[in-house]
Amino acid sequence: MSARCQLTGARPGFGNRISHSHRRTSRRFDPNIQRKRYWLPSEGRYVRLSLSARAIKTVDGIGVEAAVARIRARGEKV
Repeated sequence: MSARCQLTGARPGFGNRISHSHRRTSRRFDPNIQRKRYWLPSEGRYVRLSLSARAIKTVDGIGVEAAVARIRARGEKV
């Protein structure tokens, strides 16, 4: 599973680990991606979405129908 949110498009960020001696090595900041299943009443089926924790809160606020509409507007298949 890729570390990418279907709703917000959040992707990993990159930076450096800095040791005590101040040596720098690459690191990756992954978004908190969860796979969640929602009932989609208009289609009479469940959809499984890969969402960040922040996007799950967004879906709770705007509703699953509006969230799926936004995902489809971005050109993603649901």
